[in-house]
Amino acid sequence: MKEIGIEYTILVKEGINEEFPDHLKKEEIAIYLAELKSRAYLDEINANNIVITADTIVWVNDGLLGKPADRADAIRILNLLSGNKHTVYTGVCISSSQKQLSFYAETDVYFRTLDADEIEHYIDTCQPFDKSGSYGIQEWIGYVAIEKIEGSYFNVMGLPIQKLYEELRKF
Repeated sequence: MKEIGIEYTILVKEGINEEFPDHLKKEEIAIYLAELKSRAYLDEINANNIVITADTIVWVNDGLLGKPADRADAIRILNLLSGNKHTVYTGVCISSSQKQLSFYAETDVYFRTLDADEIEHYIDTCQPFDKSGSYGIQEWIGYVAIEKIEGSYFNVMGLPIQKLYEELRKF
């Protein structure tokens, strides 16, 4: 945000229940969760500021991959991504005291086939446990495993900054 000339403050709210209705799929989940997070900040919004919330999910083989529960789950998830294409969806919600705008970005990510040692090395040396899909594109695995992406790199990091900039200009 700073690099595109936007002043901001990061606010953190603990304990937001990130459950969503079962009928939602793909971008619907990401948008729903971004809007859910936005509601937690209603008291922070005044005439002089806006709140931007986002949520990123990973979708593969017609199913959602969340954050891993533990090491074994991270291994399972990375094995699903290995040699496969998945799609990253980020829902973003911009809220002011007068209006709200929600949108999403999607990026297809292609992993080469990883062996067990590579997956374990990544899990043991990086931070996969707080990330949907058990990986961060900006970490080791992004350098060695991702063959190509179609869409925004920054979306895979968790905030589609180019699209956010466009939407803020309209907002």
